[in-house]
Amino acid sequence: MLHRLKCWLSPDLAIDLGTANTLIAVQGEGVVLDEPSVVALQKGTRQILGRGTAVGKLARQMLGRTPDSITTVKPIQNGAIADFKLCESMLRYFIQKAVRATPGFRPNVVIAVSGGISNVEKRAVFNSAERAGAGRVFLIAESKAASIGAGLPIAEPLASLICDIGAGTTEVAVLSLTEIVVGKSLRIAGDEFDQAIINHLKQNFSLRIGEQTAEQLKIRIGCAYPLDEERTGEVRGLDSVCGIPRRATITSEELRDAIRGPLEAILNSIKNVIEQCDPELVADLSDTGLVLSGGGALLPGLDLYFREQLGIPVRVASDPQRAVVRGAAICVEHLDQWKESLETSDENVWRRNR
Repeated sequence: MLHRLKCWLSPDLAIDLGTANTLIAVQGEGVVLDEPSVVALQKGTRQILGRGTAVGKLARQMLGRTPDSITTVKPIQNGAIADFKLCESMLRYFIQKAVRATPGFRPNVVIAVSGGISNVEKRAVFNSAERAGAGRVFLIAESKAASIGAGLPIAEPLASLICDIGAGTTEVAVLSLTEIVVGKSLRIAGDEFDQAIINHLKQNFSLRIGEQTAEQLKIRIGCAYPLDEERTGEVRGLDSVCGIPRRATITSEELRDAIRGPLEAILNSIKNVIEQCDPELVADLSDTGLVLSGGGALLPGLDLYFREQLGIPVRVASDPQRAVVRGAAICVEHLDQWKESLETSDENVWRRNR
């Protein structure tokens, strides 16, 4: 009865604290918040605009379009907290928006983090979440959360290979018996694809474009594998020679060449993880194959590209952008079963036992 009352007054949360977007799932309700990890500040100050409400979607609209008096900041860079105070403010705003606040009650929170962050960076996540209103905080590796969210049988003595391509990091791991056997975190992901497109247009078209334009171009005509019918897209930017606005036409083939470098880096990371596995686990992968998750998994032809290069089955998880938060939400719903395999801070344990 007390547990049910607590769940009603202060339901536990699952958070995917991503470089590009933060997603929050509420116990018993599913995903209730999906907003950009961006805040807008008065330039020269640490004050968030709109009395602390210029966060997420509102701040994202300002990216690249702000006057000199306003600056937009991403508190999460490459899967780690780059600005402690702003991350705390952003998390507090998102948590208050996602769940009702009940005085005296603080929710348990499971946060998915990059497998490559340091102990200092983990401490920053713990502290930010606690100051933002969380009670006991648990961390789960993004690759494990993505595997759970994608429905992989990680509890079985069988190899499961996951590749989660986010905005700031790519997480590759082989899991068996609920643990990561071999894992690798690579700070090359969706943002690197966008930067490669920016560089390609600058070098080959003398055209300067912003990150959002590059991302939209990637979504419209980007691909990792030859299409049955190649696409063409128009892009607008600044002519770096004449200094005037100009349009250019680019094909999906050109875009594919532009992102070849980041793609090959991710492919090499997957190969490296497979090479470190025991032969028995490698043998499993010939049947179980590779599962792709994260926003980067939506790049058309990515599964075909990896299938051709690796020679194993490859599939994209259902709703890949939410695989991580779904996995963290499953841990929240069954916290008693999962908490032993999650990471928590000694400070939290000490506080709980007082």
